[in-house]
Amino acid sequence: MREIRLNQTELAARWKISPRTLERWRWVGECPHYLKIGGRVIYRMEDVEAYEREILRAAGEESTRS
Repeated sequence: MREIRLNQTELAARWKISPRTLERWRWVGECPHYLKIGGRVIYRMEDVEAYEREILRAAGEESTRS
């Protein structure tokens, strides 16, 4: 089975954000794990989905604290 990978533009489109936002998040360490190969940034789909689950769980915890 082939592993799905997204580049910065594809992930930005998935989340409906600017590619520059992803760059900023990488700079401050607030993004999914990524690979940097030959100057290109690649996100593995499994890392993206794990990050989405983590954020969803964190958002759910905040709403139950109120």
